[in-house]
Amino acid sequence: MKNIKQSVVIPGAIAAALLIATAAPVHAGDGEKCFGIAKAGKNDCKAGPGTTCAGTSTKDGQGNSWMYVPKGTCEKIVGGSLEPKEG
Repeated sequence: MKNIKQSVVIPGAIAAALLIATAAPVHAGDGEKCFGIAKAGKNDCKAGPGTTCAGTSTKDGQGNSWMYVPKGTCEKIVGGSLEPKEG
């Protein structure tokens, strides 16, 4: 039984590690700003008055905070908007 568990867990862990290692971050050139989707403190840059830059949003889904996402995906995300919004 022990060998069966190892034969399933080890390949799964290797596959997950390879997936993480090959995932590329989204940068301004290949992404778009998506407002209203960042968790508190997880925005990519300035989130309106009273904030300075990355990580300064004060609440989840803050309408004037944004994150870069791959082009064409923002409006498919619940709460995502290409323009700043209230809230």
